[in-house]
Amino acid sequence: MTATEFGQLVRQRRDRVTPEAAGLPAGGQRRAPGLRREELALLAGISVDYLTRLEQGRAANPSEQVVEALGRALRLGDPEREQLFHAAGLVPPGHGTVPGRITPSVQRLLDRLSNTPVSVSDAMFNLLVANPLATALFGERHGKERNALWRNFLGGPDERVRHTPESQRALDRAEVSALRATARRYPADPRIPRLIAELRAGSERFADLWESGEVAGFESGRKTIEHPQVGPVTLDCDLLSVAGGDLRILVYTAEPGTQDAERLALLAVLGTQSMAVD
Repeated sequence: MTATEFGQLVRQRRDRVTPEAAGLPAGGQRRAPGLRREELALLAGISVDYLTRLEQGRAANPSEQVVEALGRALRLGDPEREQLFHAAGLVPPGHGTVPGRITPSVQRLLDRLSNTPVSVSDAMFNLLVANPLATALFGERHGKERNALWRNFLGGPDERVRHTPESQRALDRAEVSALRATARRYPADPRIPRLIAELRAGSERFADLWESGEVAGFESGRKTIEHPQVGPVTLDCDLLSVAGGDLRILVYTAEPGTQDAERLALLAVLGTQSMAVD
């Protein structure tokens, strides 16, 4: 298909998905029943400008990651997902590569935890989806910023997440160890050696840990986020895994009755209001 046909397909599917079906607030009266461009862009982790150019046929050759993200945000089943990939001139990801599909059960989990920040990443640490509260908490991330390894080792200090030297070292060791395990599980995925090469070339911290062969695991802990509107929020951070899908689910919760819980509740209101703007 042409870029125009791909854009028309995305627009048709966007018009068909209601905010409620996508896990978003309805936001009062709407001129059309489907998702707004701003909402689809937020759910897919791309800019509104890029989505507009895709829909209007002014942007060609979207990446596999972008097409996968659009398919998830539009709640496409397997046949429609394959149609979207073919429309973009791409072959749907197959066996031997890091899976990036959000299963319906995981999507339902995200929808039901609307008052809890939740994000889902693949085994390469690519952010697949974050619910609106997680996006409000950490900010929108585009392009390479959606990869946690890239952000940690190449993207510079995270302005929102507060780290001690000890917690930073623990995070470094755990991420590198997990990537090493991913490389063993998916030796046929060409994206993994490209990511490793980029990280080794750009980060001495990563290169040293990669060469060391050190093994470390993730532990549940607490994380303080410096939010520009509600102030510092300290939350428990738990990592859940999905059997068979190799997905990483991060869930952030506040202890009830604390100032952190109050600030998180305030952020949920602020985030809902921003999503309701037409």
